[in-house]
Amino acid sequence: MASPAPSSQQPRSTTSSSSDDGGRTGSDASSMRRSFLDHVRYSRGKNYETSTAHDRFMALSLAVRDRLADRWVRTARTYYEKDVKRAYYLSAEYLLGRALGNNLLNLGMHESAAEAMREVGVDLTNLLEMEPDAGLGNGGLGRLAACFLDSLATLGYPGMGYGIRYEFGIFTQDIVDGYQVERADEWLKFGNPWEIVRPEKAVPVRFFGRVEHHQGPDGKPIARWVGGKTVVGVPYDTPIAGYHNDTVNTLRLWQARASEEFDLLLFNAGDYERSVVEKNDSEVISKVLYPNDAFQAGKELRLKQQYFFVACSIADIVRRYLKNHTDFREFPKKAAIQLNDTHPAIGVAELMRVLVDEKRIAWDEAWSITQAVFGYTNHTLLAEAMEKWPATLFERLLPRHLELIYEINQRFLRQVQIRYPYDQEKMRRMSLVEEGQEKKIRMAHLAVVGSHSINGVAALHTDLLRRDVLPDFASMFPERFNNKTNGVTPRRWLAWCNPRLSKLITSRIGAGWATDLDKLRGLEAHAEDPAFRKAFREVKRANKEDLSRHIKDLRPVTLNPDAIFDVQIKRLHEYKRQLLDAIHIVTLWMRARRDPSTIIHPRAFIFGAKAAPGYHLAKLTIRLINGIAEVVNSDAGTTGLQVVFAPNYRVSLAERIIPAADVSEQISTAGMEASGTGNMKLMLNGALTLGTLDGANVEIREAVGDENFFLFGLTADEVIARKRAGYRPRDEYNQHLELREALDLIASGFFSPEDRALYKPLVESLLEEDRYLVLADFASYAAKQEEVVRAYQDTEAWTRKCIINVARAGIFSSDRTIKQYAEEIWRIQQTPVEP
Repeated sequence: MASPAPSSQQPRSTTSSSSDDGGRTGSDASSMRRSFLDHVRYSRGKNYETSTAHDRFMALSLAVRDRLADRWVRTARTYYEKDVKRAYYLSAEYLLGRALGNNLLNLGMHESAAEAMREVGVDLTNLLEMEPDAGLGNGGLGRLAACFLDSLATLGYPGMGYGIRYEFGIFTQDIVDGYQVERADEWLKFGNPWEIVRPEKAVPVRFFGRVEHHQGPDGKPIARWVGGKTVVGVPYDTPIAGYHNDTVNTLRLWQARASEEFDLLLFNAGDYERSVVEKNDSEVISKVLYPNDAFQAGKELRLKQQYFFVACSIADIVRRYLKNHTDFREFPKKAAIQLNDTHPAIGVAELMRVLVDEKRIAWDEAWSITQAVFGYTNHTLLAEAMEKWPATLFERLLPRHLELIYEINQRFLRQVQIRYPYDQEKMRRMSLVEEGQEKKIRMAHLAVVGSHSINGVAALHTDLLRRDVLPDFASMFPERFNNKTNGVTPRRWLAWCNPRLSKLITSRIGAGWATDLDKLRGLEAHAEDPAFRKAFREVKRANKEDLSRHIKDLRPVTLNPDAIFDVQIKRLHEYKRQLLDAIHIVTLWMRARRDPSTIIHPRAFIFGAKAAPGYHLAKLTIRLINGIAEVVNSDAGTTGLQVVFAPNYRVSLAERIIPAADVSEQISTAGMEASGTGNMKLMLNGALTLGTLDGANVEIREAVGDENFFLFGLTADEVIARKRAGYRPRDEYNQHLELREALDLIASGFFSPEDRALYKPLVESLLEEDRYLVLADFASYAAKQEEVVRAYQDTEAWTRKCIINVARAGIFSSDRTIKQYAEEIWRIQQTPVEP
């Protein structure tokens, strides 16, 4: 990756050495060189001459961490002394990516670090490439959380993230014979220079056991959760630096440890395996991100993970609050807890347990406090993604919480009954407990009932949430529902990942856009400047050349940088419709084989995606894309078509692909995608969106104008109407010749000669059900793809559209999103940290 563009904004307190540390944390190249060499010797125990590349990466990272440490300490002290209200973000995922480059950018020290490394004969770019991605997330949910932490620190808001320190993050994806093969992501194999362990703040967490009920001296009932097993949560803190300011917030990740390392009596008796079984059972909780829950053991582990990090986090929040307070009357004025989807929803019951059982607060007061503290963000419209846990599992694993949930539900349903008398069906729908063959706890309902704010993440998503997903709750609590459209941090997703474009933008409108993305609007005037358009195209071309070189290292294909780079990078799921893209490529190839002149411009289709290990059809789609790539690339010289599936899609790979993209594929079935943030990143970097009216696509199109967005497909309402009318996918197959030919070719095994029947499940799922209306939208999609190619032929007009997309991306900054959360939900204030 090229160096980020220099900024004319000078970061506060980073231009000279601190006065009381002997120059140890100065930001000039000389101080950086000294600090780096000191860490090589004193932290790594090496002479510089004998140090390895890894030693040097660790030494530089620790030198940078030193420069964060003073700000980190001052930030914590400021929040404590001012007793500010803080926002606590609870998320099962944090897709952080790499930290070294991002921290150098935010500290304003990239150039001095590069110079310091040159002086000792080290290439900074090579060191940056050594860092593994902290892949503690699966996709957009975790990356959004990372962007939010960046914005909280940059805007100077008192905020803190909580999650799990997974030993193995999202798996490493290899492509072997076209298939996805998963390997453990050993991101901690060589240590993590950014984190600091805090064993003194460990938290005990109970599982299993039983509940004893007594009567207290005051005659009030007392519930005691006793017995079972105890796991210890050990916190690991990572600094989150604001951009060019003195704020450094904290991400606290919990690792599970056994309460006792091993049974010494068993060990001494020679039973070595049983002596450590407790340790293994405990520590598996923080072992792997999202264990496969197709089996009972996986379900139990997932619920354990959720309760583990939530219990640790709430205990930590309460401990921090009690430093300055003796009772809980002020708790909602000092703490705002945001539930990032349903994974941490058990927090509602856990806080009630702490307040009612441990702090002996009356139920009504405790419930009022709980509702005032919690906010819930919904991230999905898919029914299968709305978590429900078997009541029998709850009863065994978290017996006290099941009692509390039943009590919450009983009191809530009484409210529903009073509000809507005699409507038993409504009570059944709104209950926190789903009655059926297997009784289940509805976690989304628990989150809604226990929160004062419920928000969607795009305007359309929030409307559908109110109308289709949670209509009864929206009717009963309309004041709680609100929209907070997602955003992305412009620091990582423009300033860092696209330094050429950043430099060009800064040369025209100044550097202030990095913290006020609305200033990009100033680029609109330059869209009419031929010289600027030429410079813009040169940037895109250089980025495409860089990506082509990188792809060549990953796959046996050399992408043509003059081709249209058509990009679809996101989690692999049927509703995201990578299959629609793949089928269309087959039709283009078949057309080009008949008549190469039908391809009026070379095209490179670039995919990046991981499929859940147990998701058969998604993994089969990856195999199909690779099968298509093998065939299409073999005669790219004739057709001008190329296909590449970039393996192991992650943040650092996205940072390479996004700046090079011409077309952003956002083609999910309308009404299925909550928001999307990849669409925003690609728009910000000058790609034009080809998409449906789904998620934040709606707002992107409103921002850039119809003429700068390639719209196709059914709307969300049309999707519902089509299904209700009795959608017959075979009618689409019969009516569209090219579609039929492509599906027949796929089904024949042409793209899988080793197994002719391999793709029949994919084709049959389309012809028999087509749950996500791939075939229904195909003709519209193919027609719009032709329009894309025609538009690309007018180079000046295309460039103008790209510039307009960048110029109007300001609304999609995560800074805007966080300001809205802070002002409208959390009610927290910006708290500058003094130098």
